[in-house]
Amino acid sequence: MLDVTAASWPVARADAVVCINMIHISPWPATLALFAGAARVLPAGGLLITYGPYRIGGDFQADSNRRFDESLRSRNPAWGIRDVNDLDAVASQNGFERILIEPMPANNHSLAFKRH
Repeated sequence: MLDVTAASWPVARADAVVCINMIHISPWPATLALFAGAARVLPAGGLLITYGPYRIGGDFQADSNRRFDESLRSRNPAWGIRDVNDLDAVASQNGFERILIEPMPANNHSLAFKRH
């Protein structure tokens, strides 16, 4: 079990970190903690892979994602579909750069960030 917001994770080193369907259904500080934690455990060249629905340049990519975002925010205002541009900024602050954005089924995307 891993609490992404914990000061230390139960692993000291990893080749990759994979995060599926968390970023949109957790408060923004959890995303910040994900990148910070991945930076602690990944070596140069290590990958952080995320999967889920994302906005791209403010665009929800589909009306179903816009409705899903409204539903998430109605349940918890701290949740919501995040913009890839915001993730890129957090990635950069933590020593990562996005190297891939891949469309996936059901209006989701996989993102890959490489550690410098």
